[in-house]
Amino acid sequence: MPQVEEEQGLLQERTDLDEMAEAIDAQLLQQALKGLPLGALRFYAQTGSTNVDAARWVDAGAPDLALVVADEQTAGRGRQGRSWYTPPGAALAFSLALRSDPHRRLSQEAPAHLARLTALGAVAVCQALDQLYGLPAQIKWPNDVLLHRRKVCGVLAEAYWQGEQLIAAILGIGINVSPASLPPNETLIYPATCVEAVLGRQVSRLDLLRSVLENLLRWRSRLDDPAFLYTWDGLLAFKGEEVAVFSGTQMTEPPEEEGLLLGLDERGCLRLQLRNGEERALCSGELRLRPLVS
Repeated sequence: MPQVEEEQGLLQERTDLDEMAEAIDAQLLQQALKGLPLGALRFYAQTGSTNVDAARWVDAGAPDLALVVADEQTAGRGRQGRSWYTPPGAALAFSLALRSDPHRRLSQEAPAHLARLTALGAVAVCQALDQLYGLPAQIKWPNDVLLHRRKVCGVLAEAYWQGEQLIAAILGIGINVSPASLPPNETLIYPATCVEAVLGRQVSRLDLLRSVLENLLRWRSRLDDPAFLYTWDGLLAFKGEEVAVFSGTQMTEPPEEEGLLLGLDERGCLRLQLRNGEERALCSGELRLRPLVS
């Protein structure tokens, strides 16, 4: 386990609510993640975006499995340019730099590779929530984790390139832990919840972080294994239900497709049976999925 680096000059005063929440600092983080084969570790009490921090670190030579953890994000990033709300003391926000095999050119395979890494993060979160708390989390394809059909986690995988070579992927994960982590209702585009609201008690953010990382590391080398696809498919939300699929960032237009969600194909694409009986595979990461019946 590498020595954690704590960024200075980013501390801010705690509110009464923050003081009641489980604290996270560099020393506690080091202890909680002891024994995990991470490449390096940085902690920020406050930062803009852990994905941005991880990308800059990669540019400066960060090793494989370099981890950035923040107690608070002021400019957290979600898919399709959306923001991710991360107030202090209430959520988990972290990004992992995954270096690519220098002997494998992934320029042609990059979209599929990033989709698998997104699934890797979502599967790891689902399994951690089940193992620690017995919570039946599901994956809303392609990048959200749901509890009781409400969003509790988002995953964002981004590519870091040098020329045509994919050098690394930055895998960012944000988990709503306490009620204070939930953004205002008027800003939500999908119903949200948090782990503590579903569980009915407080949880340790550090325990949850360790479990997510353990599951992520266990699956990382097996992304092409049929067992990973089987696990991913088994965690898929809305399987066997009628769903609507929208493209882009707006849902004011009619959906691109409507049909019965069958599961995943061998590539990890969504299998949809249309109303006319035709089956279609949807692979674009810009698609947004909604159940027709809540």
